[in-house]
Amino acid sequence: MKILVLGSGAREHAIILSLLSEDHDHEVIAAPGNAGIERDVRCLSFDINDPVATANVAIDEAVDLVVIGPEAPLVAGVADELREQGIPVFGPGKAAAQLEGSKTFAKRVMDAAGVPTGRAQRATTLADVEEALDAFGAPYVVKADGLAAGKGVIVTPDRDAALDHARTYLTSGSVLVEEFLEGQEVSLFLLSDGHRVLPLSPAQDFKRLADGDEGPNTGGMGAYSPLPWLDETFGTEDEFVDEVIRTVAQPVVTQLAEEQTPFIGLLYAGLILTDKRETPTDRGIRVIEFNARFGDPETQVVLPRLATPLSQLLMNAATGTLDESDRPQFGLTTAVTVVLASENYPATPVTGRPITGLDSALEVEGVHIAHAATTDAEGTLIASGGRVLNVVALGTTFTEARARAYEAIDRIGLEGAQFRTDIAKRAADAEG
Repeated sequence: MKILVLGSGAREHAIILSLLSEDHDHEVIAAPGNAGIERDVRCLSFDINDPVATANVAIDEAVDLVVIGPEAPLVAGVADELREQGIPVFGPGKAAAQLEGSKTFAKRVMDAAGVPTGRAQRATTLADVEEALDAFGAPYVVKADGLAAGKGVIVTPDRDAALDHARTYLTSGSVLVEEFLEGQEVSLFLLSDGHRVLPLSPAQDFKRLADGDEGPNTGGMGAYSPLPWLDETFGTEDEFVDEVIRTVAQPVVTQLAEEQTPFIGLLYAGLILTDKRETPTDRGIRVIEFNARFGDPETQVVLPRLATPLSQLLMNAATGTLDESDRPQFGLTTAVTVVLASENYPATPVTGRPITGLDSALEVEGVHIAHAATTDAEGTLIASGGRVLNVVALGTTFTEARARAYEAIDRIGLEGAQFRTDIAKRAADAEG
């Protein structure tokens, strides 16, 4: 099978590494890739947000499957053009991708499908925002209505900070003011072929920049999987997953199918487990947000644990042949990823600095590295963005996986680098 993966980040590198790890004779190519991806597969250069250009490349390369990694090509309608040309593609069309591209659209679909979520009010003026903030109270939650690379949300007790955030995004569109929901957050990936849904394994990411969930929101500073603490609330991870499919994923996929906008690809459900119960059977699961693609950095810890061939799952979803009785299987390993970010991320990252020590880091048992923002300058690896590398470690326990990840981090050199030291610490502490 020849597979084209679109994207240039650590999520796409993780997808590629998973495909290459299979015991199959795949040819994987990427566009545009990054320095790490270029070391693993052939990379092409074209505008991946251009539907016609992408379809032409897929035809010229005679690819069997296109996997769309980031959100921008989805919202631009790249999947629609590929399907029009008869090319199997893993990723929703433009209309269904509005589940991520428009928070208002997502709330409407959830309301129509009866999916549990927090109250929200769309605001187009600062006066609307002020009214909604007063109605919902503190802590205040304000979200950009459109794409914002994972950084369009603020959760704060400071009303002025919430208003400042709203001002920023009102210049280019509307915002959503939402009810604050308190509890543990969970990320769950669900494969959909437009009608059926199959789950991957839950993960938890760390959105704030600094230890103890301090500092500004980022695109994600680390993640871990599985989530053993789910057993305390739901009995088993499978029971939790079944509940999400029943109350969240399947209703949304069914609703979109009924609206003639089938969701084909990866439904990312950002969930929160609250103490709020509205009915005797309510388990407290609420949707924070949906994304229309694999999440970053959760992909980096979910896919290394996947035992079922990823290529098979992606192709089955793309061709409408998912089998609900064939749930993906996962290994018993634990996975932890720690993001290494540039100085001054997420504001204005300092780029252009050399990265050293990767060969030494890769010598740590159970460790691999997914590149996020790297370029190759005549053999020297250079940081080219905010989140630069994902150091991923597998282990038999979270204590072991964490130790491996941080040993590898310590071997990497990048002036001004930032990373959290508490990724999966609670899970490791619970092991005793």
